Amino acid sequence: MANSMKTIAKKCFPKAIQVTDRFHVQKLATEALQDIRIKHRWDAIDLENEHIKQARSINKKYEPQVFSNGDTRKQLLARSRYLLYKTPSNWIESQHERSEILFSEYPDLKTAFDLVQGLRNIFNSARSIEVAYTKLAHWYNDVEQSGFRAFNTIANTITINYRSILNYFINRSTNASAESFNAKIKAFRAQFRGVKNVEFFLYRLTTIFA
Repeated sequence: MANSMKTIAKKCFPKAIQVTDRFHVQKLATEALQDIRIKHRWDAIDLENEHIKQARSINKKYEPQVFSNGDTRKQLLARSRYLLYKTPSNWIESQHERSEILFSEYPDLKTAFDLVQGLRNIFNSARSIEVAYTKLAHWYNDVEQSGFRAFNTIANTITINYRSILNYFINRSTNASAESFNAKIKAFRAQFRGVKNVEFFLYRLTTIFA
């Protein structure tokens, strides 16, 4: 979504349809969800430290709250990191149990998680630009109602780049092939400890990969 990349693509391939990769859009939403979790974790650490200080001031040992799955509040928030990246259908039994506790203790995380899953479902289920546009509009309204600042930033990013994002639904194209080819170029370059003659390097790439 960088303007520099759009300019390069437009100059080199003026007739091409530009597509913003879906995984970059979903990554922004997931990072916003993780930011909320991390904020709660720091608050839990501060609260526990304060309780430890108070217990020491009266010569007592602090015993943290332990949930039904054996996690303390700090552990609950730390160990929930990976389950928030997955869809509920891919959770193992312990992650299902942990998620129930997490979402009951932090309803805002449940709301943010549902927003992430909603965006993912749009990319998975929509089969045309028209349907995707309508679903994204409803998702945008849900973001506004949630009041999450981080998600508002994502919604604004989607609004600015909506044309290239919606172009994904023409052929459901991703940049996976480009990423794969880029990895091949990096590996090829690393074999020779860098490039001195750029023209000859490009000639070799063309000969081998074109």
